[in-house]
Amino acid sequence: EVQLQASGGGFVQAGGSLKLSCAASGFTFDDHAVGWFRQAPGKEREGVSCISGRDGTTYYTDSVKGRFTVSANSAKNTVFLQIDSLNPEDTAVYYCAIVGVTTFQAFGVIPPANYFGLWGRGTQVTVSS
Repeated sequence: EVQLQASGGGFVQAGGSLKLSCAASGFTFDDHAVGWFRQAPGKEREGVSCISGRDGTTYYTDSVKGRFTVSANSAKNTVFLQIDSLNPEDTAVYYCAIVGVTTFQAFGVIPPANYFGLWGRGTQVTVSS
């Protein structure tokens, strides 16, 4: 059974940091990319980062570059999202999801959400000002 589970969210003050984890199982990590999305209340789901399970290629949307770092422990099928310098605009539910690695390669950026075939349960990040 293919499963994804995001964790590590919480309530932090602006300027703080969090490290989110995405535990994955039931699929071949090397054949997939793991994307991180977030959805704030009243807003559309936004893709913020993605990492290839094959070669570690990463992508960040402009609004998070320099503050978000995605990494993977392929041996444990776990992907991390380190979030630094948090600001209230980062408040959202964060999700991880998987897509075929060739799809990620073809787009060169995080593919649209509808390309991702499996989503984990999100984790809430709340940043106070």
